[in-house]
Amino acid sequence: MNQVDRKLLYNKTYYKGEEYPWVVLVHGAGGSSAIWFKQLRAYRDNFNILLVDLRGHGKSADVFTEWTNKKRYTFREVSQDVIDVLDHHGIEKAHFVGISLGTIIIRVIGELYPERVNSMVMGGAIIRFNTRSRFLLWIARQIKHFVPFIWIYRIYAWILLPKKRHSESRNLFVREAKKLYQKEFLRWIRITTNINPIMKYFRERELRIPVLYLMGDEDYMFLPSVKTLVQKHNHSILSVITDSGHVCNVDQPAEFNRISIDFIQQHSRG
Repeated sequence: MNQVDRKLLYNKTYYKGEEYPWVVLVHGAGGSSAIWFKQLRAYRDNFNILLVDLRGHGKSADVFTEWTNKKRYTFREVSQDVIDVLDHHGIEKAHFVGISLGTIIIRVIGELYPERVNSMVMGGAIIRFNTRSRFLLWIARQIKHFVPFIWIYRIYAWILLPKKRHSESRNLFVREAKKLYQKEFLRWIRITTNINPIMKYFRERELRIPVLYLMGDEDYMFLPSVKTLVQKHNHSILSVITDSGHVCNVDQPAEFNRISIDFIQQHSRG
């Protein structure tokens, strides 16, 4: 693979066979493909897997110097990065599994390229910011030039994942965020400035793509809005995982794997 010529994100594939569907795993802001370590064994038994590190994250941090010269990112650009990797590997259609902000990227892919998406699994989905999360984002934007970004991540992690049983996902959240550069953090903060109109549009416009929302019962910031959304959308279902917070694929991996694998297999074609 010549990543420089192809201008690809860092990616890794696990190929099981032509008869198995492809599943693309998309992490959230501040993470990397390492957050899927509790899914890989179960998923590799059932699917072909494509892992990606989003621009500026994980092993994609230094892939393209031209990214560092861009003042702003957009969700369209970030989503196109993922599609470029699919094109490189000749993957015409796939199931997409995301966590946290990665679910928005998947939803953008579904909007731009619905013919490439078999189904979407939205773990810890973000579809609306409540008052507390909007306030946290506002604070982050105000202090982003004066406070080391990892301090902001630590505070946000404790607020988002407050319980003792969230400690593993909270520590993973912070550990992966440490790999970001300060400038990269600022770009991802800026991308959220236009996120509210995007989320409003997605709440109002439903795609004809099967969607599974997988949420922790302790994801108090985002679960209520997902419950409301699923009541309005015809192609979406919600499964709530007990004793789990926002990063439900880490908090309760066995349940996350069981439910998501069943859903993907149900909606596999060909």
